[in-house]
Amino acid sequence: MDKHYLTPLLAPGTVVVFAGSPEDCPSGGQAHALHQALRAQRYSGTLAFVDTHTSGTLADLAQTRADLAVIALPPAEVAAALEIAGRMACRSALVISAGIDATLAAELKRIARREGVHLLGPNCLGLQRPALGLNASAAGPLAQAGPLALVSQSGALTAAMLDWAARNAVGFSSVVSLGPNTAVDIAQVLDFLANDAATQSILVYLEGIGSSRRFMSALRSAANAKPVVVLKSGRKPAGNEAAQTHSGATVGSDEVFDAALRRAGAVRVRSFVELFSAAKCLASRYRPVGKRLAIVTNGGGPGVLAADWVNEIALVLGKLSPETVATLQPLLPPLASLSDLIDLSEAADATHYRAAIEAAGRDTQVDGVLAIHSPKPGGDAMAVAEALAELKRGFGKPLLACWMGDASVAGARQRLNEAAIPSFRTPEAAVGAFGNIASFYQNQLLLQQTPPPLSALAKPDIEGARLVIESVLAERRHVLTEMESKTLLSSFHIPVTQTILARSPHEAMMTATQLGFPVALKIDSPDISHKSDVQGVALNVMNGASARDTYSDMVERVTRLRPEARINGVTVQRMAAARRGREVHVGLVTDDPFGPVIVFGAGGTMIELIDDRAMELPPLNQFLARRLIERSRVAETLADWRGAPAVNMDALEQVLLRVSEMVCELPQLREMDINPIIVDEHGAVAVDARIVIDGAAPIVGGRGQRYQHLAILPYPARYEQVFPMRGGGEYTVRPIHPDDAQMLQALVQSLSPESRYFRFITALTKLPPSMLARFTLIDYDREMALVAVYKDRQANAEGEITETERIIGVSRYITNPDQSSCEFSLVVADDFSGKGLGTRLMESIMAVARDKGLSEIDGLVLSSNSGMLRLMRSLGFTVKPFAEDPDFKLVTHAL
Repeated sequence: MDKHYLTPLLAPGTVVVFAGSPEDCPSGGQAHALHQALRAQRYSGTLAFVDTHTSGTLADLAQTRADLAVIALPPAEVAAALEIAGRMACRSALVISAGIDATLAAELKRIARREGVHLLGPNCLGLQRPALGLNASAAGPLAQAGPLALVSQSGALTAAMLDWAARNAVGFSSVVSLGPNTAVDIAQVLDFLANDAATQSILVYLEGIGSSRRFMSALRSAANAKPVVVLKSGRKPAGNEAAQTHSGATVGSDEVFDAALRRAGAVRVRSFVELFSAAKCLASRYRPVGKRLAIVTNGGGPGVLAADWVNEIALVLGKLSPETVATLQPLLPPLASLSDLIDLSEAADATHYRAAIEAAGRDTQVDGVLAIHSPKPGGDAMAVAEALAELKRGFGKPLLACWMGDASVAGARQRLNEAAIPSFRTPEAAVGAFGNIASFYQNQLLLQQTPPPLSALAKPDIEGARLVIESVLAERRHVLTEMESKTLLSSFHIPVTQTILARSPHEAMMTATQLGFPVALKIDSPDISHKSDVQGVALNVMNGASARDTYSDMVERVTRLRPEARINGVTVQRMAAARRGREVHVGLVTDDPFGPVIVFGAGGTMIELIDDRAMELPPLNQFLARRLIERSRVAETLADWRGAPAVNMDALEQVLLRVSEMVCELPQLREMDINPIIVDEHGAVAVDARIVIDGAAPIVGGRGQRYQHLAILPYPARYEQVFPMRGGGEYTVRPIHPDDAQMLQALVQSLSPESRYFRFITALTKLPPSMLARFTLIDYDREMALVAVYKDRQANAEGEITETERIIGVSRYITNPDQSSCEFSLVVADDFSGKGLGTRLMESIMAVARDKGLSEIDGLVLSSNSGMLRLMRSLGFTVKPFAEDPDFKLVTHAL
């Protein structure tokens, strides 16, 4: 039960092949290519070929058992072969056959679902597992083994990537080609690779996705464990349409996809060339670093080009510290310059390169090094490459190379490839590759954020907001009036300008006089979304008579331009007083497939022309809100700017947090445009707002679950409870979050060897970093971990009482592939055994599983773990032998 459910597909021990006989397969066809691929090397497992025409009766075939069935038959014969694979108890199937239409593909999915088979394909090139010697593909020769995994929705790109890798000494742990109609989707493959010890980094070519919640969950899990680089097609509308046609999956907005990848901790590249560059860096096992790149060069021109590109993609030029400069300068040629670039001059040789790169590697102000070499008369490009190759072995930072030229440096480039040093032909490509590495560091910070649906600010009036929405929907309207929109904002404590509806010219005059001048008048109609389009806005009205006349003129004009529109009257509001305030906008768009997305940027009447839109997936916390603001172009005007003091950033961030709360708690929201919001040193106030709603919430997650409209499930704070401790004191049971990593590690290290073995079935003394990350950053939709946190009070040397928190127990479940049951685990600190903690943690985790709609919870317990078995029986679990291993007992409980 500890193996991933896709292990039979992606790491099979036994493979049965339905591809006819080699003699009958037409040359150049997929079946012929499959036969050649499978027989070209020794597979580490058991391989059997089945010809359904000559291999005996169905009863005979049913006696064979296999993990994986590979099918490469004519379309008319595929369904029958899949049926036979099901009878043979195959737990997975790969259909390489091409030319299968959507109707037959749906039938294959139905058969696979009925037989309990995980189906990859049809219309794909198959898969490769080089370490196993398994080439179940029509993508060419088996790739060499290595740390990279490639997952692609394009067969052509898969073949091209493998061809490039063979010439560049890049190896793979897995290569998986996904067809447009596959039942096993990209999210499931990512989930497997996240837990695959042979995979150190993942490359993804993506055209579209099915479920955004599943995709984000798997991508976050994978990116938390190892670097993930994604190349997505369809960045422009024409490409979007082509990608959707090709992959059969949903594409969505490119800007939203960018935001989703950032939030998942992955890095996006924009071209096939960049994907190759990323592959070079990842094959060298470089890990996330900062943004400071030092450039070592023997030519000023290439160095300046590299420095320009550093600035262009928002990296930082790494400069040596004064101490390093003083130490390094005497070791370099007389004309060498260390002010910005590390320019070694034309006289530089391999010794100078070595000294400079070693110095940059030791300097704490440098995160990575790019060595650029230009051919010079009498220069030795190979010697410099050899120096880099020797340095690489003990170099602790990313080291990249750019050998300019062509024929004269070919041998040097080959030597760099052999040393696994990423080598590029242009400075810009090399800098861009380092930028991809650095992006991991930035995006990992976003990945670690797990905000709750509601912030720590004053509780909003959610029920009041829902009543407003229900009243609008009852009138069969979808666009809220300005008054209704501002009421909704006020329910979530977003400051708005005082707005009063006037229903006659006389009321407009009286209201304007009471509010004080100048005022703004705006038409109020449920049928008019953009007031300025019908001249329904008047600003800086300075007296009562003008307010009365403006009302009459506006209503007459709008009635003439939009005779069918219902007009409630005209809203009157005092003009915002901030003279040096900045105009920004905060909005909401709903994307297919990612659901609601929060937008921030410059506001005012020129919003469409400026097109300043930074995006983030909800929910937000203060860190995410600040990063969202920083990504906008208007951000640079929010500090001291042209004589105006810096704006109140706390107030602006609070508006974003409140909008995030609205998005989480009001699934009916479809569009929202709060524009402008005027923000200055005193605060922020919303001047106008337009909100569009719909009665049916978008389904992004699972049906019937709370927050099903969000691509990222919020931190489930509702499961937090405080319990009394047997013997005195109390402890808190709450869902785990990434900040618990250090306390969780301390718990594991404090356990006795026996307790650790009972929990992990291994003799580990502490959790490896990848396992610790996987245990603390979880997807609350498909798994849950509850920690019991105890405040330990101790007196220091001065007698003062200090409190330190520690985790004293963890219960956890992970949803099984059937989506109706889950597997649990439990561990309790040895010094808190016997205090009822295990019972409380199990009851709490079972309550969460029940709340999620799961019907059964099960687990494996070592037969020698008498204490755990006793606890399970006391909780009503059924205890029975585990057929696959007599050392374990299978415990189950209906929920």
